[in-house]
Amino acid sequence: MSKIKVIQPEEAEGRLLEIYTDLIAKRGKLAEVHKIQSLRPESIVKHMDLYLEIMFSKSDLTRAEREMMAVVVSASNNCFYCQIHHAEALNNYWKDKEKVEKFRLNYVSVNLSERELALCEYAKQLTLFPSEDIGLVEKLKTIGLSDKLILDATLVIAYFNFVNRMVLGLGVNLEENASGYNY
Repeated sequence: MSKIKVIQPEEAEGRLLEIYTDLIAKRGKLAEVHKIQSLRPESIVKHMDLYLEIMFSKSDLTRAEREMMAVVVSASNNCFYCQIHHAEALNNYWKDKEKVEKFRLNYVSVNLSERELALCEYAKQLTLFPSEDIGLVEKLKTIGLSDKLILDATLVIAYFNFVNRMVLGLGVNLEENASGYNY
């Protein structure tokens, strides 16, 4: 149960109703992480703009790599809501629910490329120990990742730490069916 008031779609009016209707049309359904922001409707719009920029814009990171980092950040923060949502999104690319579930529980338990493993290690380190420099940025460069790609990875990691804090801090509950979103 959320810790603050949430305006449900059937109660929404005006701009909030427009935003909810638009989200449902574009994404197939409305997520609890958006409804938790219902008291500040424009924050939902800005949140979606940021999400789309970080997760879907042109980048040398693949969509699967971005979702992998989202899962690692969320698992590191014990944010079950985001783990489930982004494991579902990752499965959209991997098409292997068993592998995705093993990854969600312990990313080192699945066969990852050197690049994927380095990105996951970076996601975990930056989430849990952001001020400790253990040379992971240099490692990413050593394996051939560009500064732009490293920036993109850092943006993904920072974004999911932001969302995890909102979800955990405000008590966002997982939807009954967390699948079925348009990716």
